[in-house]
Amino acid sequence: MKELNQITVIGLGLLGGSIGLTIRRCFQNTKVIGHTHRATTRKKARKAEIVDEVCDRLKESVSNSELVILATPICTFENIFSKIADALPNGCIVTDVGSTKVLPHKWAEKTLLGNTQYIGSHPIAGSEQRGLEFARDDLFEKAICILTTKPNTERNDLHKLKNFWMKLGCLVKTMTPEKHDKVFADISHIPHITAASLINANDSKTLKFAGKGFIDTSRIASGPPNIWSDIIITNAQNNVKGIDKIIKELKNIKNAIKNNDKKQIEKLLKNARRKRAALINYKMKQRELLP
Repeated sequence: MKELNQITVIGLGLLGGSIGLTIRRCFQNTKVIGHTHRATTRKKARKAEIVDEVCDRLKESVSNSELVILATPICTFENIFSKIADALPNGCIVTDVGSTKVLPHKWAEKTLLGNTQYIGSHPIAGSEQRGLEFARDDLFEKAICILTTKPNTERNDLHKLKNFWMKLGCLVKTMTPEKHDKVFADISHIPHITAASLINANDSKTLKFAGKGFIDTSRIASGPPNIWSDIIITNAQNNVKGIDKIIKELKNIKNAIKNNDKKQIEKLLKNARRKRAALINYKMKQRELLP
């Protein structure tokens, strides 16, 4: 792959900072520009040398870049697209690291000019931590990255973006924005909602007795609320359906408990154990998990 001359990362938190560090390691001839609206974060980024140059002005940060990556909360995308649209050079690829894709595609189609291409990116990486201080240059190693495309997506641009993420260490897959949002409601957004609900269903005195199992189960509830509220609300329909499916399963086991039906309870638990074992086995075969 011909190395890109310049890449801009907008948003320098955990993901944006990690992208900047990883680009600097993997694309040594590429200049990395970073921008964030917070002056304090810009100062930290300069001191930590997260990117080659931190730019104070948003439009100036993208004016010479071949690839622009948004690593900000999803509900900021439409405004950012609008602000950078006329500053983007011809042929620039715009992408992001957001966890929902239908609305960003709609915003891009409405806002970005015809001389640029938007393709959604969703690297399945990160943690419940947030902030530049947690950025690292190996965050994307063996992480799945989903690229979302429309029928009019330029194949050459898709190829460039796919190679970019692969060079950062990702295993790249493609799907439509609609399929992406349905899949990740079930395997990412609903688990976060469930973990938060589990915590909220208990009072502080009870939680003091929680063991490692409870801590593991509820870990993702520690995610940043501003990021996750954007994710949940921008995939509302799929999340409502997902909540209904969880409620149905809870009612199944609730009814079995009320009926003192030990065999049914055991059947439900066995089914969950079997499906999870198959999942772990698949992930180990794909080398996404260590034995």
